[in-house]
Amino acid sequence: MLRGVEQRAVTGSGEDPRVSELRAAVSRLRRELAGHPAEFPDRAVAEDELAALATMAVSGVPEVPRLRRSLLLIAGSIGSVSALAVAVGDVRKAVELFGEPPGRP
Repeated sequence: MLRGVEQRAVTGSGEDPRVSELRAAVSRLRRELAGHPAEFPDRAVAEDELAALATMAVSGVPEVPRLRRSLLLIAGSIGSVSALAVAVGDVRKAVELFGEPPGRP
């Protein structure tokens, strides 16, 4: 499977599959976060950044630096909530589909 910027195949709907994957992962994490009963100090940060990612996914191919910034803020704000770890990992994988961060081979 091709990864990163080289991956340009589109789904039957004409949508970039990376965008579809990002949208699905963000939607799942948003649902899980909404259903999580515990309050934690940075929950609003995570919710705001998930909303930003959802908007970027609807807009088409998002800017990679902005994706990575949102991912870092989300991971930092809910990273200690183990019940959400799998969903956060799925968002990370979806962001990585858009390419490796600078400085990585």
